[in-house]
Amino acid sequence: MINALELNPHFITDEKGIKQSVILSMETFQELLDDLEDLSAIAERKAEPTTTHADVLKELKQSGLL
Repeated sequence: MINALELNPHFITDEKGIKQSVILSMETFQELLDDLEDLSAIAERKAEPTTTHADVLKELKQSGLL
């Protein structure tokens, strides 16, 4: 996840100096989009039941994947 201090934004301002837009590097922009997708997936699955690590290992062993 991107640290806000590492964004290094460049701002476009109007004649009064009020920030109107921001310019980010493509790499930073893509990282932000990836983070948003991850957060969206987490929010969508928030209500799903959880499984313990031990149960996951047991299921993997039973299915032959581990």
